Amino acid sequence: MVDIRPFKAITYTPKAGDIANLIAQPYDKIDAEMQRQYYALSPYHYCRLILPLEPNKYEVANERITKWLKEGIMAKETQPAIYISRQEFTLFNKRCYRLGIIAASRLYSYSENVIFPHECTFKEPKADRLNMLRNVQKDLEPVFLMYKDPNNETIDFINEITTQKPFIHVIDSLMVEHTIWKVTDPEKILHLQKIFSSKSMVITDGHHRYESAVAYRDEMRSKGYLDADAAFNFHMCYIVPLQDGLVVLPTHRLLKNYNLSNPVLDALKRFFDVYEIESTVSAIDSFLACHVGDHAFCVYDGSRVFGLLLKSNDEVYAFVNANVSKETKIFDVVILRDIVFKHILNACSLCIDNTIFYARWTKEAFDKVNRGEACLAFFVNPISAETVVDAALQHEVLPEKSTDFYPKLVSGLVLMDISLSEKL
Repeated sequence: MVDIRPFKAITYTPKAGDIANLIAQPYDKIDAEMQRQYYALSPYHYCRLILPLEPNKYEVANERITKWLKEGIMAKETQPAIYISRQEFTLFNKRCYRLGIIAASRLYSYSENVIFPHECTFKEPKADRLNMLRNVQKDLEPVFLMYKDPNNETIDFINEITTQKPFIHVIDSLMVEHTIWKVTDPEKILHLQKIFSSKSMVITDGHHRYESAVAYRDEMRSKGYLDADAAFNFHMCYIVPLQDGLVVLPTHRLLKNYNLSNPVLDALKRFFDVYEIESTVSAIDSFLACHVGDHAFCVYDGSRVFGLLLKSNDEVYAFVNANVSKETKIFDVVILRDIVFKHILNACSLCIDNTIFYARWTKEAFDKVNRGEACLAFFVNPISAETVVDAALQHEVLPEKSTDFYPKLVSGLVLMDISLSEKL
């Protein structure tokens, strides 16, 4: 049973300035250059909370939000609400939209079979977000969840609300249009709660935030704070129906310290048909697009591009280490990790942002290799949202960064208080 609750959102006030100059991409999408640009935009930019430049970042974030609330830069709503989000964006010359619900969702351990992960996580980001929670006692960014809505119950509810006057409207730096509506009617909220009570949820994005929030909840319980309605038992979540056309982009892999030597190429030929193709972004995109569903990859070493097509599923089963179903063993990202990285390259302990990097766009990964920021780029096709949900509900976890659900919900639109005095 999923328990969602309305909450009194904390938002920017007009005193802070134009909200377009205040919102940020999620903290894990902000690089050093973006961080500097955000700081230059406003002394109240949201980056100063989620990813401060200062070395004592957790204490600084807490001091800032406390000061901003005191000075009226931010304010807390007087009435609890559930929020409806609509994002409109252009992707590959097509106009798209995505609808979702922002609510406080009760935290569940994975063993309770209510909220399911779909990716592996790293220790360092979880420790970072846990320290942030301990200091600010606010959910600064939502966890992104998805669920099945085959009868369009929540979609119909959302469509009804979006005919009303919005609460927030802003266009972000990536030209994604964000509109937020507020739902305070107790009967409407109760109706939505009843719909969700029978749902299961899969984490779309924010695994580290979710697991950090569970750890924080458990810390509070161990200290004797046992009120089931205390806000720290919940996390602000952005909840999107699977049937609403979730867009998943590929996440390309870049490796340092590995080369495309002749022995490596020979090893690849055991498992793949290997084709040398033109060394251009368009050739890579074309090869992948022509082989959707064929377990296809491209690899670029700065001078040559090779297209790879898996010869046989049977070759995979003996080498994939994951203790999962045959269907999951032949996911592209699993083949790439266990066959190419671990078996062929002997890259068994890659470290994020050190020996392995990730890129959303083909050109971005291609250019990083050209600049010498990585030695090899491996390009993949995206996985479908339906496949992710089906695997997660079978308790099967994919390699980290297997998915890139686009676009992200920007940070700074609403946040949630989880201090000890807050009840939901």
